[in-house]
Amino acid sequence: MTSRVEFEKTGYFSSLINDYIAEKESLKSFYDKFPSVENLKLQAAEKSASFSNENRTVLVEALRNQYTAIEVSPAVKEHLHLLEKSNTVTITTGHQLNLFSGPLYFVYKIFSVINLCERLNKEKSAYNYVPVYWMATEDHDFLEINYFNFKGKKIQWNYSEGLQNDNGYVGEYPLEGLQEIADLFEQELGIGDNAQYLIEIFRKAYLNHQTLAAATRYFVNTLFETYGLLILDGNDKALKTLYVPNILNELNKNFSFENANKTVNQLAENGYKIQVNPREVNLFYGIKGLRNRIEKAPDGKFIVVDTAIEWQNFEALEKEVKSHPERFSPNVLLRPLYQEVILPNIAYVGGGGELAYWLQLKEVFEAHKEHFPILILRDSVLIIDAKTEKKRKKLNIPILKLFKKQNDLINWRIREISNIPIDFSVQKETLEKQFEDLKDIAGITDKSFLGAVNAQQAKQLKGLDKLEKRLLKAQRLKLKDEVERVVMLQNQLFPQQSLQERKSNFSEFYSAYGEAFFDKLKDHLDPLDMKFKIINFD
Repeated sequence: MTSRVEFEKTGYFSSLINDYIAEKESLKSFYDKFPSVENLKLQAAEKSASFSNENRTVLVEALRNQYTAIEVSPAVKEHLHLLEKSNTVTITTGHQLNLFSGPLYFVYKIFSVINLCERLNKEKSAYNYVPVYWMATEDHDFLEINYFNFKGKKIQWNYSEGLQNDNGYVGEYPLEGLQEIADLFEQELGIGDNAQYLIEIFRKAYLNHQTLAAATRYFVNTLFETYGLLILDGNDKALKTLYVPNILNELNKNFSFENANKTVNQLAENGYKIQVNPREVNLFYGIKGLRNRIEKAPDGKFIVVDTAIEWQNFEALEKEVKSHPERFSPNVLLRPLYQEVILPNIAYVGGGGELAYWLQLKEVFEAHKEHFPILILRDSVLIIDAKTEKKRKKLNIPILKLFKKQNDLINWRIREISNIPIDFSVQKETLEKQFEDLKDIAGITDKSFLGAVNAQQAKQLKGLDKLEKRLLKAQRLKLKDEVERVVMLQNQLFPQQSLQERKSNFSEFYSAYGEAFFDKLKDHLDPLDMKFKIINFD
């Protein structure tokens, strides 16, 4: 069984994302087309017409080269073949190279793009739609990705001092110290066919490959090759060559800084939180063990921050860009543009935080004369097993109440089951009516008396609030067992007071349900539905 909840009602999504989903007028200038089947078809026509055959040839050749180290499934081969055709477009999602995929929502992202492509391929359309996973191999924050959670336990990759001090691309990190992690994970998994399958994937990925990028490609391909998912590593010299004009514009004309700032200011004026503040130069310089920001000095030099690397002027730096484009890495603000330059892409599927920074970029894309993709919020899911669902029904707690902050949930529950009334709303209304009468009298007799009346009203209302809280606290102690059951239930579904998908790993559910877990996601995820999904497992 699957139920659906409005994203806004969960309380876990920002006003920016809720307003985007609601198509609020205040946001319409920050994107081009809103997600729909018809708009995706229109975007496919526009992108396929503008994406050059030269770029397509470079892209397909780069992808084929990236796949040489692994066996390619028939579905992946078919999509690589289709990508050669001028009427083939892509739908993309991206993610960091988290150990064994990291948070559970990784698989939701992947199934979101797979299902959307399959849906569009069934439509009467002149275009082919291919799902792409963009590996964020050029990130550098190892501490964000070196662990995953399994049944409440943190499985963490303990790195050497040398690796700890490495500031280069995480995709190039060597896979040392993972034998111990594999052994630990195997113990936690226990026995059974599903557990055996998972540990085999882990060992083959992380013990049989040289780099984190290669390991990630292997295990993601193993999980999703049946669906023809294409896995792309942007850290590729041939692909970076296509991006050279944009790199030079960024260095010479500060395109992204000027244009993104316009949008940032407009979003701020509308009351939205800014996700990323643009820099004057939004590029890193990367060589072995190094990924540092590029800055333009007051004397006209270009420097790599915290290093001795520098170029005397733009002309000198231009030579470096053209000779070694692979050394220039876009930051979070420019990576979306790089993606859209090298892919015939029509839509990006991402989480709320990702879409927030994409919404800052429309004018950057326009300045570079590049199509702005359709932005689609990935599916979000709460998985409930049969045992937990039985507890929920026995406690008679509506599912939406479990999304509340824990203290609010407890207070709601106490009021719900208490044998005495705890809500003093009626008394407050009566008190306010009495003081309104007093104010009328004061207005007729002595207006200077109004201040004293208002002060007394505030004092007595505050007194009622205190009494209500004391009574609630007393009932909370009296109903301690009930409170503990409610808290235990919520903690099972919302670990660490967060969404399950942000704290758990897919392996926790795959070990329990096997391929049926993926089948269920495949059957029920649909990012165009734009609702939070609650999926029950028997």
